[in-house]
Amino acid sequence: MIRKIKSSLRVKVFFLTAVLLVGVSFVVYGTLAEFMPRTYSNELNAALDSRVQSFIAEVSALSMEDSAPLFDSFLRSGRIDRLELLDEEGWQVALPTEYETLEETAVMEMEAVEEAVYDSASRADEAPILSNSYPIVFQDDDTEYTLLVYGAAGQIAPLRQSFIRILPLLAGIVIIVSLAASWAFSLLITKPVLAISRVSRQMAGLDLDWSLGKPRTDELGVLQTSLHDLSHKLITTLDDLKTANKQLALDIEHEKALEQAQLDFFSAASHELKTPITIIKGQLEGMLLGIGVYKDREKYLARSLEVANTLERMAREILTISRLEGSESLLQMTAVDCIPLISAYLRETDDLIAQKNLQFDVRLPDSAVVTGNRALMEKVFSNLIGNAVKYAPEGASVQITAQPTDSHYIFTIANTGSSIPEEALPRLFDPFYRVDSSRNRKTGGSGLGLYLVQKVLQRHNSQCYVGNIENGVEFWFTL
Repeated sequence: MIRKIKSSLRVKVFFLTAVLLVGVSFVVYGTLAEFMPRTYSNELNAALDSRVQSFIAEVSALSMEDSAPLFDSFLRSGRIDRLELLDEEGWQVALPTEYETLEETAVMEMEAVEEAVYDSASRADEAPILSNSYPIVFQDDDTEYTLLVYGAAGQIAPLRQSFIRILPLLAGIVIIVSLAASWAFSLLITKPVLAISRVSRQMAGLDLDWSLGKPRTDELGVLQTSLHDLSHKLITTLDDLKTANKQLALDIEHEKALEQAQLDFFSAASHELKTPITIIKGQLEGMLLGIGVYKDREKYLARSLEVANTLERMAREILTISRLEGSESLLQMTAVDCIPLISAYLRETDDLIAQKNLQFDVRLPDSAVVTGNRALMEKVFSNLIGNAVKYAPEGASVQITAQPTDSHYIFTIANTGSSIPEEALPRLFDPFYRVDSSRNRKTGGSGLGLYLVQKVLQRHNSQCYVGNIENGVEFWFTL
């Protein structure tokens, strides 16, 4: 029971309210029982004093014999138990009245004493006496008498007894009403508090979808509104955290993919670098030892130089790719006119174009200014145009176009005479991937050209696409 009271706010409020109501009720009852008879006695005394003062004023204007009717009338008026008249020496004198004689008064007093002996002790409480003394002088007599007035105050004792008689009934009513009022009060006060407590437990369990109905207008309503706002903010924050966690997971996966791609790239690069190094090493050893065909040093020195040049180009491309993937400082964007870049590379490959008797269809505007990095854009055009020239058979045609739109340029490089198998197109931009390794040996390609093109364009917020056209291959991108 004690544990229940300690653990329940509603029970605590109920018992505390009940004790306070019962206590206050009995304090009020005790105060009334104590002071109401006294107050009533004082009021009777004051009323008696006022009547006596008026009576003395009237009697003083008459002689003792003539005042008899006034004494009779005063005694019959009620609320007067008896009168006593004392002379200056304190001796009692007869009242000038025919209502009751002194002897009768004495007899009545004796009877009252006898009744008091044989009656219960509560007899005196049932007929209390209010007494006062007043000086009085009659008109025909210089003697100053003292008038003792005994007023009847029998209502005070019943009033006190009535308080005692109704105490058990009043106590029962007070307890029942106090318990009922306390229970109703505890429900009224603790219901919203318990509801808010339930909501707080839900929130502690991250159950933020709740409602308490219409908000109150008092302080509990302010608390309810604050919890509601806090709940919505927590929901928003948790959603943001979930989104951030998902994005973080994606970023981690992306970083892992990049890391794996870098590992794969450098693993493939190591493998690709070993081939030209092995070739150069074998040729140099053969020439130094003078073995077989390697005695013709001029021929194999020239071949070694070609392999070294291929190795140098591959090293430069690997270094460029490494910088692209590891640093932002390389991309210093400026306004770049792509037309001079294309024209300069075409002039550099005039000999190879003439040797293969290629037909060029160049459709370029006077200028095509884009935002980019000049050195990297040179690599894009040199790789794509160089591939078209290298892999186009003799007598084929190469088409280069730059088509302006409202917001960008569309660049296209295409060559006829050869196509790429459809299954090889998705892997064409992978590092060191070659559709035909024997063709790579003939042309001197490193397998990194298209991979480098794609990386550069991605850093320029673009992407290179490839597809087979009628009797040829086409590459295109936007800047």
